[in-house]
Amino acid sequence: MPHRLHLDPHHARRWLVLAFLSVAQLLVILDGTIVNVALPSAQADLGFSDDQRQWVITAYALAFGSLLLLGGRLGDYFGRKWAFIIGLLGFAGASALGGAAGSFGVLVAARGLQGVFAALLAPAAMALVSTIFTDPVERGKAFGLFGVVGAGGGAIGLILGGVLTEWLSWRWCLYVNLFIALPAVFGAASLIHNQPHPDRPPLDLAGTVTATGGLFALVFGFSNSATDSWSAPLTIAAFAIAVVLLIANVIIESRVRFPLLPPHVVLNRARGGSFIAIGIVGVAGFVYFLFLTYYLQGTLGLSPIQTGFAFMPLPLLIGPVGMAANVFLLRRVGPRPLITTGLLLGMVAMVIFAQADAQSSFWGLILPGLIVVGVGMGLIFGPGLATATYGVAPTDAGVASATANVVERIGGAVGTALVSSIFATVVASYISSRTDTAQVAADAAVQGYHVAFYIAGGFYLVGAVLVATIMERIRFEEPVELAVA
Repeated sequence: MPHRLHLDPHHARRWLVLAFLSVAQLLVILDGTIVNVALPSAQADLGFSDDQRQWVITAYALAFGSLLLLGGRLGDYFGRKWAFIIGLLGFAGASALGGAAGSFGVLVAARGLQGVFAALLAPAAMALVSTIFTDPVERGKAFGLFGVVGAGGGAIGLILGGVLTEWLSWRWCLYVNLFIALPAVFGAASLIHNQPHPDRPPLDLAGTVTATGGLFALVFGFSNSATDSWSAPLTIAAFAIAVVLLIANVIIESRVRFPLLPPHVVLNRARGGSFIAIGIVGVAGFVYFLFLTYYLQGTLGLSPIQTGFAFMPLPLLIGPVGMAANVFLLRRVGPRPLITTGLLLGMVAMVIFAQADAQSSFWGLILPGLIVVGVGMGLIFGPGLATATYGVAPTDAGVASATANVVERIGGAVGTALVSSIFATVVASYISSRTDTAQVAADAAVQGYHVAFYIAGGFYLVGAVLVATIMERIRFEEPVELAVA
C-alpha cells in the first residue's frame, strides 16, 4: 500500500522538495522566452534565413505540446521521481547539444529534444506538488509558489536572455540550463520517493497515437499558418489531420478500459473551468508578451535588457497575489470568483495597453497595465493550478497536470498564430493606402499592436464569461488523502 503523506518522514522536507520542483518549472517556462532573445545572434552566427528561424521556436513547441499527455501518463505509471529525473537529465543534455550546435539542423534537433524531455518533466513536477501537499492551507501556499515561478518564468527568461546574449554569447542561453537542471537532479534523487502505479494497467496505445498525432498536427497547423498562410495546403492538411485524429481520440477514450486521458479528469466542472482559464491565459498571455516586447523595443526603443526588466512587475506581483489568494481566499470563496476576477483584470490591462502609441510613457501607461495584469494573473494561476489537479485519483495526477500544460501550450500556439496573422494584415492594409516611409511603417505597427491587444482583451472577457458560467462552486476545506508519488 502506498505511503501516506502524514506517515512519511521524508516529507518533513516537503518545502525543500517544492524548491527543486519549482526550479524544474522555471526551466521549462524560462526556455520559452530566453531563446527568443538569442535568436538574432544565433541566426547571424549559424547563417540561417528568416524563414528558417521560426523552427527554432516551433521545434520545441511541437514536441512539448504533442507529447505532454503521454509524458504525464508515463509518470503516473512508472513513478514521478524517475520521470522528473530523466526529464531533467534529458533536458540538460539537449541544452548542451544546442549550445554547441555548429549548424541550423543541429540546433533545431536539440530544441526538439528539449521539448520531448520537457513533456516528461513538466507534468511530473506539477503532479508531485499535487500529491505531496494535501493539507488545504499548505496546498494553497505550495501552488501559489509554483504558480509564480511558472507565470514569472517568461519575464525572467527575457531578462536572462538579454544579459547572457549581450555579455557572453547566445549559446549561454542554452548552456545556462545545465546550471539549473543538474542541482535539481541531485536534490530530487535524495529527497523524492518513487511510487509507481500500483496496478500498472496496459498503456492505451490507440489513445496515445491519436492524441499525440492530433496535438502535433494542431500545433503544426497553427505554427505553419503564422509563417505561410491559413489557406496554404500544408496548413489545411495539418488541421484536417488534427480534427480526424482528435475526434477519433475522443471516441476511443470513451470506450477503452484504461484511457490515456480519463474523461472524468476534464469533465469535472471545477477542473474544466480551471483548464479553460489556463488555456485563455495561454492564448492572451503569449499575445501580450510577444507584442508588448515588440512595442517596447521597436516603438519605445528599449534594449533587450531594459525590455526584460520592464516585465519585472509581473513576477513581483503574481507571487504575493497568488499566495494570498490561495491561502486566505481559496478556502472561503472557492476558485470561481477569484479566477473570473483575474480574467476581467486581464481584459482591463489589454485595454490599457491598446491606448499606447509612439509618444506613450512606460511609467504612465505600460507600468499601470502591467500592475493590473500582474494582479489578475496571480488570481488565475494560484487558484487555477490548485484546482486543475484537485480531487483526482493519485494515479491520474500526472495526466491531469499534463492537461493543464497542454491547454496552455495549445492556447499559446493558437494565440500567437491567429493574432500574428491579423497583425500582419492590419499593418499591410495601413501601409497600402499610404506612402511607404519609415514613419508610416512605425505608425502601422502601432495600429497592429492596438488590434492585437484588443483581441487579447476579448479572449480574457470570453474566458471570464465561460468560467463564471461553467465552473461549479467548491471550497478547499478538507485535506486531500492522496498517495505520495
